Amino acid sequence: MALNLDLLRTLCLTPGPPGGEQPIREVVLREVNALADQVEVDNMGNVIAYKKGKRDLKVMAAAHMDELGFVITHIDDDGFARFHTLGGFDPKTLTAQRVIVHGRQPLLGVMGSKPIHIMTPEERNKAPKLSDYFIDFGMPGEEVRKHIAVGDQATRERDLVMVGDCVCTKSLDNRVSVYILVEALRRMQQPAYDFYAVFTVQEEVGLRGATTAARKINPTFGFGLDTTIANDLPSAQEHEKVTRLGAGTAIKFMDSSVVSDPRMVRYMKEVAGRHGITWQPEILTGGGTDTGAIQRSGDGAIVGCVSIPTRHIHSVVEMCHQGDIDASVQLLAHCVEELDTFDFQW
Repeated sequence: MALNLDLLRTLCLTPGPPGGEQPIREVVLREVNALADQVEVDNMGNVIAYKKGKRDLKVMAAAHMDELGFVITHIDDDGFARFHTLGGFDPKTLTAQRVIVHGRQPLLGVMGSKPIHIMTPEERNKAPKLSDYFIDFGMPGEEVRKHIAVGDQATRERDLVMVGDCVCTKSLDNRVSVYILVEALRRMQQPAYDFYAVFTVQEEVGLRGATTAARKINPTFGFGLDTTIANDLPSAQEHEKVTRLGAGTAIKFMDSSVVSDPRMVRYMKEVAGRHGITWQPEILTGGGTDTGAIQRSGDGAIVGCVSIPTRHIHSVVEMCHQGDIDASVQLLAHCVEELDTFDFQW
């Protein structure tokens, strides 16, 4: 099925750093209100869309809404701002980027740093640090402070474009998973069990929204939805690639936050085979997902994760293959619909 690129673009370009998810939450609410039997926003700001199942066991699927961002910590008289990061950045990805600070009104700025022409040889050979960067607004501090203040949040600015068979933009981590969860709800008939589609907050700073939502729902089964590394690059050896673009959705075996339940992994593989869904295994030694928070909720949940292979992750040119996105929608929808066909007993 063709991707809804208008929806994916809207999801990716709408701001929503950790703790500042209100704009993206409004977009999600507009999409899911007609797709679920009941929708609520909890105290943390998670959107919980409930769809009645054939039986009353509980299934939770989580896709985090927040994106990497910044919080302004200082504005000097020359109009330059310092910041602290919200989420894990590779400093070199900040060079020469545009950002938007969400203050009294949005204010566009650019990431600045010391020009290479006047660096010492020692400075040139050092890896960049976050403290090397500042935000330049092109106006004096007095004017800047009319628009923004210390404590305001910022996000990166970049449009969505097609690059070959792939979508490329900022914040595919994790707006592509938000898209997949919305589209799975749209395609889904009646779930096997009561289904809670949760669009979580503050994942990038510690799985916080998923932790509270899973505690409230106390699911028997859980699915995380998140991007993963596609290191299928010229410099990578075969064993370093993790996943490949265009080779299908990925079924997570483990990451730093979770070892997927082997029963769920077997089930997901069976569903993929039954429906002809192309998939690949994912073992990620660094980085966690909401899957870990779901697994540790209540008495413990039987969990797995649908992972979306992504190149250039945590940059403004993240890249996902259209076919992998569609395969992920199919896998999640079928897994939720058919949970009662598998024996999960030990």
